[in-house]
Amino acid sequence: MSLSPTSIETVDVILLDVPTIRPHRLSMTTMHRQTLVLVRITGNDGVTGLGEATTIGGLAYGEESPESIKVNIDTYMTPLLTGKDANQVAARMQILNDNVQGNRFAKCAIETALCDALAKRLGVPLSSLFGGRVRSSLPVAWTLASGDTGRDIEEAEKMLSLRRHNIFKLKIGARAVRDDAAHVASIKRAIGDRGSVRVDVNQAWSEADAMLGMQLLEQAGVDLVEQPIAAGNLDGLRRLRDKNRIPLMADETLHGPGDAYKVAQCGAADVFAVKITQSGGLTGAQQVAAIAAAASVDLYGGTMLEGAIGTMASAQLFSTFSHLAWGTELFGPLLLTEEILTVPLRYRDFSLELPDAPGLGISLDEDRVNFLRRDRKTTLVSLA
Repeated sequence: MSLSPTSIETVDVILLDVPTIRPHRLSMTTMHRQTLVLVRITGNDGVTGLGEATTIGGLAYGEESPESIKVNIDTYMTPLLTGKDANQVAARMQILNDNVQGNRFAKCAIETALCDALAKRLGVPLSSLFGGRVRSSLPVAWTLASGDTGRDIEEAEKMLSLRRHNIFKLKIGARAVRDDAAHVASIKRAIGDRGSVRVDVNQAWSEADAMLGMQLLEQAGVDLVEQPIAAGNLDGLRRLRDKNRIPLMADETLHGPGDAYKVAQCGAADVFAVKITQSGGLTGAQQVAAIAAAASVDLYGGTMLEGAIGTMASAQLFSTFSHLAWGTELFGPLLLTEEILTVPLRYRDFSLELPDAPGLGISLDEDRVNFLRRDRKTTLVSLA
């Protein structure tokens, strides 16, 4: 099937401020809300594609913020896209990469929006653009990040009883190593064999702390340790992997296929956390997965706590991976108090189900989006 050229008419970037259901504590920040960065690209045929460039914790986690993403897309990227053929996705991304350094999250949102619109024009799910699905649902982990042991156990029990999650990842690193290990061990004892327990340290430990911590966590029955030390310390990651039996996962270390190659080459990780935004887009994330497969490194589908658009974009790509040994972490929309879709994503039986509709297979509730958008026009009503 051939498509006639479709000119890009508009590129809109919208910031939505959405509270979280509870404080979400990481080693470097505590989140009480999430700012969703939505990108809409509309062609002269009226077809609109959706993308998302959501980050974690402002600038506490990475070098892009919601505000910088919007400014850079509006100021520098939109002029490079307007009037060009929306169906030539690779060509559009090549122009952006040639003229704009970095900005991986922003580029990911644009590529996703272009792919969503192209798949809609072709009448196929977005996953079809990347080889097609090998699975129609994805296992989804839930992150326990209240920081309170009793509350985390109560939350885990609720997720198990609802059959929503049986994989749990604990955010640690803000306390002393032995205190964190004791916290995790208590939760693992409560869950027992009913679920998998993993931890994410978000680079908070020194190499010496990580050596102790990984040994204590193995004794506690933890299945996986994510990014215990600084992202750039590949030699340290390799040493930790060599001296511990518990699998080690790279996350912040991976900023696309170039980093994936370096990590695989030096044997610094057992597992890659693949994130479409950190990889610079869907194509970059697919390349990260290909490098992992060639190096016999396992895969985990990661998240930046995106809303529904970024979550479904990730799910569409992850559904094409032939091996996804550690499941995914695509729970972002469940952490938010507000729904922005006309039909919510479907989570059941410990998994996220993928829709069969064209593109991302989702549609926005425009009234909710307009209510949540940061630049909404508020009408004041006099009570006099």
